[in-house]
Amino acid sequence: MAYGTEETIAPVRRSVLVRAPRERAFEVFTTRFASWWPSSHSVVPDGYGTAIIEPAEGGRWYERGRTGAECVWGHVLAWEPPARVLLSWHLDEEWRVDPEPARASEVEVTFTPEGDGTRVTLVHRGFERRAGGAEIASEVAKGGGWGSLLETYAAHASS
Repeated sequence: MAYGTEETIAPVRRSVLVRAPRERAFEVFTTRFASWWPSSHSVVPDGYGTAIIEPAEGGRWYERGRTGAECVWGHVLAWEPPARVLLSWHLDEEWRVDPEPARASEVEVTFTPEGDGTRVTLVHRGFERRAGGAEIASEVAKGGGWGSLLETYAAHASS
């Protein structure tokens, strides 16, 4: 696919049931993001230190390395606790930051009460906005991508 065509790349959709109320599920995913995000998913050169989602529209979604270097993965586009958070994703197919908003994909996470828990649904979309979008979609859809990350999150949020 050539960049800038009308062709679209299917969104990556993943869902997990968290054994926690919606408010806790939202809090753990967002303001306690570093408590469950794996250090293996780091893009800073000096090694993973922490990962942060600033709790407000316009806030940064970023990683801070062990020596303080920061890498902004994206921004908070919508902050609607405890129902929804929408994030821009500025990482390219080589896991480098491209700060151009027009090429960013989006990660939307919704939190819906289900039984005595919360259904957390993540949709990563808009891959066609960048030339390497199909490669990004493939990477976040496979084994170490959003599915396993949500399982890690769910185990942490449910404990």
